[in-house]
Amino acid sequence: MDNKRLLNTIKSPDDLKKLNKQQLDILCTQIREELISTVSKNGGHLASNLGVVELTVALHKNFNCPEDKIVFDVGHQCYAHKMLTGRLDKFSTIRTKDGISGFPRPDESKYDAFIAGHSSTSISAGFGLSEAMQIKNEKGYVVAVIGDGALSGGLAYEALNNAGRSHDNLIVILNDNKMSISKNVGAMSRYLAVIRSRPKYYKFKITTDKIVSNIPLIGKYLRRFLFGIKSGIKSVLYNSTIFEDMGFAYLGPIDGHDLDKLDSILTLAKTMNRPALVHINTVKGKGYGFAEKDPNVFHGVSSFDVDTGERISGGDNFSDEFGKTVCEFAEKDSRICGITAAMCESTGLSEFKNKYKNRFFDVGIAEQHAVTFASGLSISGLVPVFAVYSTFLQRAYDQIIHDAAIQNLKVVLGIDRAGVVGEDGETHQGVFDVAFLNSIPNVTVYSPCTYDELKADLNNAVYNNSGVCAVRYPRGKQPKLPDDYKSSGAAYDIYGDKDASVAIVTYGRIFANCVDAYKMLKNEGISVKIIKLNRIKPIDKNAVNEALGCDKLYFHEEGMKIGGVSEHFASLCYENGYKGSISITAINDVFVPHASVSDTLKSLHLDSDSIYQKIKGECGLCQQ
Repeated sequence: MDNKRLLNTIKSPDDLKKLNKQQLDILCTQIREELISTVSKNGGHLASNLGVVELTVALHKNFNCPEDKIVFDVGHQCYAHKMLTGRLDKFSTIRTKDGISGFPRPDESKYDAFIAGHSSTSISAGFGLSEAMQIKNEKGYVVAVIGDGALSGGLAYEALNNAGRSHDNLIVILNDNKMSISKNVGAMSRYLAVIRSRPKYYKFKITTDKIVSNIPLIGKYLRRFLFGIKSGIKSVLYNSTIFEDMGFAYLGPIDGHDLDKLDSILTLAKTMNRPALVHINTVKGKGYGFAEKDPNVFHGVSSFDVDTGERISGGDNFSDEFGKTVCEFAEKDSRICGITAAMCESTGLSEFKNKYKNRFFDVGIAEQHAVTFASGLSISGLVPVFAVYSTFLQRAYDQIIHDAAIQNLKVVLGIDRAGVVGEDGETHQGVFDVAFLNSIPNVTVYSPCTYDELKADLNNAVYNNSGVCAVRYPRGKQPKLPDDYKSSGAAYDIYGDKDASVAIVTYGRIFANCVDAYKMLKNEGISVKIIKLNRIKPIDKNAVNEALGCDKLYFHEEGMKIGGVSEHFASLCYENGYKGSISITAINDVFVPHASVSDTLKSLHLDSDSIYQKIKGECGLCQQ
């Protein structure tokens, strides 16, 4: 076998099972090379994938997928899994338009057991798969792979509590790399650090288990007897783990980059008479020096230079501007507190963390807790600012309603990555927050297009609005706008031909595309004005009055049509006697697949040319 092309010979996990130890080591090296090369071009999750190469190889060596099921928590560590399950030839397309997803997708491969994109779901899903096997009398194991960061999410404990003492075909792999996206925090992180200091116990146990199991005739019976009295002895010598108290057989911790140890512990896990939890220690970014040194930066990364580790794209962005503005407010106002859910750097709060340590709170991957915690700060007279991706705020919908809005508490939500995010696809698109926030009383929502508008809206949120106030902003840089546009700081602005009978209604960064379309239409002799909403909830009645004088209204919204601003604005128009025509371009009851932001906006007809073509086609003849 040509070792230089060993990875290319793996068409399915069956091929991997034929390799010897030396070949498996070579395979791991080649997987890492492929990971670094591809992610450097396409962007994606690098550090997390580099850290689980040996684990992924060991899983496919010791289990028989797809009969056995592997459920990856979050799913951003599934790249090696995709290479080993028949998708190597498509791996160069990962996260690109019409290419393979950066997350597990059952509709993409029979080897992907469950979709993932958010944290702390794998044990719940795995337990469901395990129970289904029992009900259907199917053979096989279910392996749920969860990181120590994801273990800070409450859903993981609900699942552990429910799944303990259930079936012996459920195995949980705790991939402990001391990291989530930002550095892990909280009691569980400290608890795992204590467990890591006890590796001698596992070494003794697995050695004894091998010796006893090999005794002729009575070995397996003696092993069961010793296993039965083991828990009591261990409790005296080492104290039992929380996992054992919940009903799991706890194994580990071991080196998650040692294939021999992984083989041994996975073999042992399959022989337990109850669910097993296997604790492994790994290094996030393993095998690529830059990623090992700074796993935060290389968690989710844009394209970069492999030789230097330098990112090709970068510069200013909304997240950083948000962080700077909150710091400016906090310098003058000691009531302001910053909150993140394990994403300090990603949401721009690093400076705040360093400057105002006693007012900065990283709650771990626990968005529900973050909102209720913020409500506790607020009712005590402080002003909490929770910076969170739109896609993850979905997890805290009930808390926004029950704990913040009903009490009309001042909780400021900095909603990052609002709108389409591109390559991360369905699980990460920030297109639902407007629709679900629209349904909640005592909530105000702003959607700026520029950094200056972001600062003005945050000022309103902190000082001029009561109740829950959200400021939502997109991923990346502010768009370029014409010099003659100046935001008034009011709830809405008018741009273009103020007396036009055709109006475009929009908000957020799509305003820039509407401006480009307006210029093209003007060159065609078509008169249009743009009603730009700065505050999208509640909608200013004067903005509605402005629309009532138009014959045609074109709404363009980077969010869901059902429950969105366009639908609500149109309803207000009709309630006020509007007789003209209304056209809405928004996301119409579908999930948005992965592609670049520009390709995605084009497919949704929210790019400049699509807006121009639509209005020209319908209004061109009647205005010429």
